[in-house]
Amino acid sequence: MAYQSEAQLESQLIEHLSTQGYSKVTITDEQALEDNFKVQFEAFNRQKLLKPLTGKEWERVFNHLKGKSIFQSAKTLRDKFVLERDDGTKVYLRFFNEEDPTKNIFQVTHQTTIVGKYKNRYDVTILVNGLPLVQIELKRRGIDIREAVNQIMRYKKHSYGGLFHYVQILVVSNGMDTKYFANSDKPLLYSLAFFWTDNQNIRQSNLKDFTISFLARDHLVKMLSRYMVLNDTDKVLLVMRPYQVYAVEALVRQATLTSRNAYIWHTTGAGKTLTSFKAAQILASRPDIKKVIFLVDRKDLDSQTTEEFNKFEADSVDATDKTEVLVRQMKDKNRQLIVTTMQKMAIAVKGTRYAKVMDTYKNEKVVFIIDECHRSQFGDMHKDIVRHFSKAQFFGFTGTPRFEENGMTEGKRVLTTETLFGECLHNYLIKDAIFDNNVLGFHIEYIRTIKGDYEKEDGTLVSGIDTDEVFSSKDRLSLIANHIISNHKSRTRNCQYTAIFAVSSIPTLIKYYDLFKTLNHNLNVGAIFSYGANEDAEGKDELSRDALERIIKDYNERYETNFSTDTFAAYHKDVSDRVKGKKTQRLDILIVVDMFLTGFDSKPLSVLYVDKELQYHTLLQAYSRTNRVEKETKPFGIIICYRNLKQRTDEALALFSKSPKPFDGIVTPGFDFYVNKFNEYALKLKEIAPFPENVDTMQNEDEQRLFIITFRELTKYLQSLRTFVEFSFDKSAIIMPEQEYEDYKSK
Repeated sequence: MAYQSEAQLESQLIEHLSTQGYSKVTITDEQALEDNFKVQFEAFNRQKLLKPLTGKEWERVFNHLKGKSIFQSAKTLRDKFVLERDDGTKVYLRFFNEEDPTKNIFQVTHQTTIVGKYKNRYDVTILVNGLPLVQIELKRRGIDIREAVNQIMRYKKHSYGGLFHYVQILVVSNGMDTKYFANSDKPLLYSLAFFWTDNQNIRQSNLKDFTISFLARDHLVKMLSRYMVLNDTDKVLLVMRPYQVYAVEALVRQATLTSRNAYIWHTTGAGKTLTSFKAAQILASRPDIKKVIFLVDRKDLDSQTTEEFNKFEADSVDATDKTEVLVRQMKDKNRQLIVTTMQKMAIAVKGTRYAKVMDTYKNEKVVFIIDECHRSQFGDMHKDIVRHFSKAQFFGFTGTPRFEENGMTEGKRVLTTETLFGECLHNYLIKDAIFDNNVLGFHIEYIRTIKGDYEKEDGTLVSGIDTDEVFSSKDRLSLIANHIISNHKSRTRNCQYTAIFAVSSIPTLIKYYDLFKTLNHNLNVGAIFSYGANEDAEGKDELSRDALERIIKDYNERYETNFSTDTFAAYHKDVSDRVKGKKTQRLDILIVVDMFLTGFDSKPLSVLYVDKELQYHTLLQAYSRTNRVEKETKPFGIIICYRNLKQRTDEALALFSKSPKPFDGIVTPGFDFYVNKFNEYALKLKEIAPFPENVDTMQNEDEQRLFIITFRELTKYLQSLRTFVEFSFDKSAIIMPEQEYEDYKSK
């Protein structure tokens, strides 16, 4: 087969699209784009327009369309436009039909030249009703599609404007690899570009396969209407990933075609909140469903959760503790979607004072969507709600379902997620998410702190800390605190990243906190926990609330804040923001017992220190706080275990990845692996350019490209090496000195 050029790839794509019902059109420049839009817009709104638009009327249309940001343009695209005609009459016009794809007009063009700061020529553009909604940039086979992303970034900087602000989805391809991502006013990140897959998570990366499935007209309209989210808080467009789309579609089918319950198993960090909320929105728009109620456990309805939900739909969350507010929302016939806590719903269905309103829905079609259902649905409150709503359907979302191994014992039987919810409609496991680079893998170290029954063949044990026999002894805690302080900066790239330290109890947390205060370091260490309102004071020198008060006092002095236990929610949010890096002054280490170990998302959080027993879902949930994708300087989440959790870790990973050992791709290799890979690529680099100055004589572009790709791989392994305590250019078995690496980097 002859070598396929970029022009041939482009021509092939246009032919495929034309066979799928797209009309080919030649649009040479911005004026031609506007002229074509006039024709298509009038044709699309023909039933409303009894006569063609006049010049003055077109001015009003373009004044409405132009001069907006990409985010504002996305809102305009989805809204109706009231046009005042020259005779004073008003007509409601649309730019896009979300309900019926066949009503839209689909066109494809290529090589449109737009002049901004510089002249740019765009590869392939898909137009819907005359507006450019999808932009496709192509590279010839063998070229990394990152270059296409860089090219789009250049276009956005130099010439994107006018009607091109209506581009919603961007596609990049070299024929073999194809990805899609949402347009944005902000810098585009390659990490937010996704492969499309089938329902079994098999990639459809070939451009032809992608064109047939993703760019099919009805599917494209579905992606543009149903599966894009306008995040009003951050003013950005989001497009859903394939597994999120399939999960929503499966859930909507189950809700509309059956009366059965079900659950979705998507691994922690895979965006369950967006998936579940989008499903709730779609179901809430159906007239046959009376209410869609999104249930959250009260302890999860913190500032982060409220913030997340409000991004998808403004003011959707009632964060108060007042059941009256929930009942008022239930009474409101115009409010289809309610976000509330399980605790408030349980009170509402049991209390006689609310019976008149709540009984209205006893025999109606009501859908409950339940977040983190692996831990919120195993008590009496769930039973009370199920009993009250006899015709309701319940759909759970979880990253760590309950199975026989980790189920809740009730009498002689074990309650599992399946016994409560029925079948699993869709799963997306941790191994899938790591493979897709939606979450990171884990680097796990087991530090021996007491003599115990460790696996003798386990070479990951550190022998320097193994003297104490009592977990809570001062000597043991001191050894662990000193070990953390000694190695924290190297693990977090000199505090570029943050850490959580999970401990076994509130008394132990207080001991650790006081210990860190006595040691010599310049780390910002904080702590947070829920204190008991009616705590037994017998035999205690200090109540937990008093201890938290003085921890908060230290926090106030360090950060010039003014919190107390009376303003705990505000303190919680501030702590959360500092661990997320939202504040200028970060928290380096946050000591917790249970808080922040589930449902907490922070990209700058990269390390979890563990001195408590964890098992199955609690273990994977805690570990997963560290594995959010950030920059290349964060290659994996780092777990430092001061308890013998090796066997429990293996059991949890086997259960939730459906994989036997070894957990390749989930648990990263040790230090020696990265040393060997670095040295391997250092030798390859020296074969290409024996000395840095040899790069200057490379006149062949293929040689230059090979040098860059090899150096990029070398740097990738160096980023991983830098997170190991053992690493230094001087002491490690690295064959390339640091100065030589920097010299190559300069080239």
